[in-house]
Amino acid sequence: MYFALVDCNNFFVSCERAFQPDLEGKAVVVLSNNDGCIVARSNESKAMGIKMGTPIFKVKNLVDSGKLIVRSSNYTLYGDLSARVMSILREYAPELQVYSIDEAFMVFDGVSLDKVIDISKEVVLKIRKWVGLPVSVGIAPTKTLAKIANHFAKKYPGYKGVCCIENEEKRKKALSLTPIDDVWGIGWRGAPKLMAIGVKTALDFAEKREEWVRKRMGVTGVRTWLELRGTAAVGDEAKERRQTICTSRSFADMIEDPDELTLRISDFAGICAKKLRQEGSLASTVGLFMQTNRFREDLDQYYPQASLSLDTPSSSTTEIVGAALKIMKGIFRKGYKYKRAGVIVMDIIAADELQGSLFDENSALREKEDKISEIMDSVNGNGRNLLRLAVQRPGHYADGIRSEHLSKRYSTSWDEMIEVH
Repeated sequence: MYFALVDCNNFFVSCERAFQPDLEGKAVVVLSNNDGCIVARSNESKAMGIKMGTPIFKVKNLVDSGKLIVRSSNYTLYGDLSARVMSILREYAPELQVYSIDEAFMVFDGVSLDKVIDISKEVVLKIRKWVGLPVSVGIAPTKTLAKIANHFAKKYPGYKGVCCIENEEKRKKALSLTPIDDVWGIGWRGAPKLMAIGVKTALDFAEKREEWVRKRMGVTGVRTWLELRGTAAVGDEAKERRQTICTSRSFADMIEDPDELTLRISDFAGICAKKLRQEGSLASTVGLFMQTNRFREDLDQYYPQASLSLDTPSSSTTEIVGAALKIMKGIFRKGYKYKRAGVIVMDIIAADELQGSLFDENSALREKEDKISEIMDSVNGNGRNLLRLAVQRPGHYADGIRSEHLSKRYSTSWDEMIEVH
């Protein structure tokens, strides 16, 4: 069996360049919601030393001087181009496991390595031609090694977009050149303690004894260790149920009014509830956090957070929103200017795993709320917030979000299609 990880290079920036070819070769960054921080960078902007998460005001001089080009997040465009990429991959892969908006594993069982490599090369050319996005493919007998191979395919032009780790010699060489904090499954959280005891590269880690790994990193660490040694041990993450779902936003302007904050938090809670239903899940706990502007040192700071357990796991918009507002009432304090807030639903279970009770007095009401939520999803299926609770804002939840550098939705809006003169 071989895994071919297809990853779109600098995805958000590449989506912008697909319809704006004049951005090719220039330093480009894409901003988070409300044009707050940098969430995507072109290779040229990386070479300038710009880091992920940098607040845009810190590089304003580069923008004003024309050295750096800025775009607001255009998730409608990115989502559509992602769907087009995945559609092409499904034509080639016997099994496709979508890992994120810009990554997917093509799984080849019983297919010769030569054939997998030929398919991967064709995929690179086809996606570039049909969608306009550059992609890289990493091929290996495990997902973690495929991730490493993809890194080399992306970094070194000589691979022409496709790198394969197919034998022991290449495996050891690739691991020796891979810093431990670049290994999928270890990352920046687990790397510091490993580096502190002399594990600098993926090869250092892979050559440890299994008992050593298990003692320090548990079952998860052993899986990564096995994968680096060539034994597939990671399942289909796309099929694993999320344990938490978070919806959060930074506000265009700081908010003091509790009524306005109620509208925003109701929106976030409603989105969480909808995501639960889309995934066939129920949440047992609802959490809320609010934050003042940490960059305004002249203002008083306040970062409250709290959670509330539901009597019965739910995906009802009414229940999730009600719980979030109940929490807000307990942690809101006057006199603070809030810049960000978010709702988190936790302790998630499958909807079909809920155990009912003969003594549940609210079961009839819960069925009624589920029907209401189902109708709301049906009417709002096109992305418009036509049906909503009274405590939610009219219009789409994106209203009020700053996006001063937003490009057009070239591929999804008739009014914003590219014009040829």
